[in-house]
Amino acid sequence: MHGSAVVVGVGETQYYKRGDAPQSEFALACETIRRAADDAGIDVRDIDGIVSYMDQRNTPVRLAASLGLRKLDFTADPFSGGGNNVGAAIQLADAAITAGYAKHVVAFRAIAQGQFGRFGQARAQGARAMALLSWSTIYGLLTAGAECALHTRRFMHDHGISQEALCDIVLACYANAQRNPRALRKGTELTREKYHDSRWIVEPFHLYDCCPENDGAAAVVITSPERARDLRPKPVSIVAAAQGLGPRFGIAPFQPRWLGGSFYADAGETLWQRAGIRAADVDVVQFYENFSGPVMMAMCEMGFCEPGEFEAFVAGGALEGPDARLPFNTSGGNLGEAYIHGFELVNEAVRQVRGASTCQVAKAEASLVVAGPGYCPASTVLFGPG
Repeated sequence: MHGSAVVVGVGETQYYKRGDAPQSEFALACETIRRAADDAGIDVRDIDGIVSYMDQRNTPVRLAASLGLRKLDFTADPFSGGGNNVGAAIQLADAAITAGYAKHVVAFRAIAQGQFGRFGQARAQGARAMALLSWSTIYGLLTAGAECALHTRRFMHDHGISQEALCDIVLACYANAQRNPRALRKGTELTREKYHDSRWIVEPFHLYDCCPENDGAAAVVITSPERARDLRPKPVSIVAAAQGLGPRFGIAPFQPRWLGGSFYADAGETLWQRAGIRAADVDVVQFYENFSGPVMMAMCEMGFCEPGEFEAFVAGGALEGPDARLPFNTSGGNLGEAYIHGFELVNEAVRQVRGASTCQVAKAEASLVVAGPGYCPASTVLFGPG
């Protein structure tokens, strides 16, 4: 890695409330890929690699035919169990470019929860529980919210963390979304009182701790630094990426090491070794927050602070705005901008290095994305100047 592949194009559709998209999910996928190619200054037909993240519906063959690709030399889709492999999708695209398997790879996510159903809702009664879910469904553990709440509550108990820390995470996302015209929560300002007065979804998560359910798509185009010299945009380097899980892993119910954790300590350490920096050297971060609690755990496991220090670390607006102590989810993240399964975080991380964010951090060079904490295998990616 260390710059053997660069991002040259960023694209997204309009983001919609669940069910409001006028196009199909497949049409959203095609639109975002075309926009990313336009941003890169290439003909969309010159894309010859496709990496989809958590998306088996919008297949490479169908996309290639609809977009008119001249040829297709590389396709991939990382194993996924939730939001955990946003970073891995970028890592696969990097690998394809670095190895010379393709010249221009697009990585994307399209999601239409109005068309295909809600992630946050338990499936219909009578449906068969597959694989790992068979160990938890029989006890009524039916949703991602309930799973993440159990880990969050344990972590808060073990380290003396109050509800205020979750509130600080949420307030930062909503505050940053007010700067972003793409954000679905722009115009919806949130106060600490309103947060605490909102209804419980599953304790310790209030309504605002939970991401919305949206329709939309996002994509990036990745190529080599040599090809990027002939293209219009400022290239953004993929400095390092990591995915995986350390020792003592097994199926989900038998994870004593990670009860009250988010699976990110091992992937984080691998990332820092590959990048040659540490968490303290990062300028801006984008953490996947389907719920606020796993952000807290992942931030500690990635090395930004110790668990017992977390509440003080995020207090007093420490995550809000471009001049924050730790500029965090500067587009609003999943909570404030839109839930495109976290792929919009990649676009924002790239924009920060380009100097094009609506909440721009001064001299943003080390720009980090941490994928869906609470699910494994973990993945994370660090961007920097091309």
